[in-house]
Amino acid sequence: MEVIFLKPIFKNYIWGGTNLQKKLQKESQEERIAESWEICANEDGNSIIKNGQFKGMTLNQIYTDSNIKIKEKIFGTKCINKKEFPLLVKFIDANQNLSVQVHPDDKFAKQYECSSGKSELWYVIDCEENANIICGLNNSKIDIKEIMKNNQIKKYLKVIKIKKGDCIYIPSGTIHALLSGTIVCEIQQNSNVTYRVYDWNRKDSSGNARELHVDKALKVIKPRNKVILKHTLNKKKQILSRNRFFSVDLINVENCYKDRTKKTTFYAYNVIEGRGILKSDNTEYTISAGESFIIPSNIGKYEILGKVKLLKSFI
Repeated sequence: MEVIFLKPIFKNYIWGGTNLQKKLQKESQEERIAESWEICANEDGNSIIKNGQFKGMTLNQIYTDSNIKIKEKIFGTKCINKKEFPLLVKFIDANQNLSVQVHPDDKFAKQYECSSGKSELWYVIDCEENANIICGLNNSKIDIKEIMKNNQIKKYLKVIKIKKGDCIYIPSGTIHALLSGTIVCEIQQNSNVTYRVYDWNRKDSSGNARELHVDKALKVIKPRNKVILKHTLNKKKQILSRNRFFSVDLINVENCYKDRTKKTTFYAYNVIEGRGILKSDNTEYTISAGESFIIPSNIGKYEILGKVKLLKSFI
């Protein structure tokens, strides 16, 4: 079993910029890239495999293959009874403010959207000085329906200062927004369901106000949700999150990092900084900032050499 490398899928939303090209070596015919979907098996984006025996196939094709043994060898025993690939991982360039939005939980999304819910984690790859994000409300006791009806949501948004290397876990039901000057890696449940509640009075390319989804948003907002912000340290390995949907570690390789897979789960990696060599089963792969890959659950021992920083996600 080989390490699986994936082609990115680019999304050109109006708030995107050119930082993914400059900092993560993304190449696109589009002038700007808002999002680069790195590891995905979703109806709105399905990663194509770049190498090995599955080259040219989509991630969803091998995940839903009728050969259960193949599925177990690649994705692990925890995925056997999961109908959908559990993660969606992307790089985001917030050149402008994103809309203020909220995502539903599993129960609501399954009933109304035929989807999973969406809890997510942001790792700040880079940001401007004095950069901020919006996470939650500054008063959890307000009448959210009333303030949205009167178009007063903006003054109740909780603004949090961030810096490079920060990690923020955002549970479903939390009002949030990336603000301008921020590049993140987003690790989330496999869902693309978003309800906009405020969009800075912005117009789309046709000059129309962008659609809001206030009615659905009001049904899923949880004003008392707590967002977890963590500052990363210069450690070889740091746990960023352990939640019921996914786990994320930050791996900081200065020389050599050795690890091994468990048969229970795959490891999804995103290279954040630097350049190195990945060795597995007498095979070497060159890896550099902006690349993403999956290490199958049965691959066993592997090591990463060089000076490189990575995010490791798994279930």
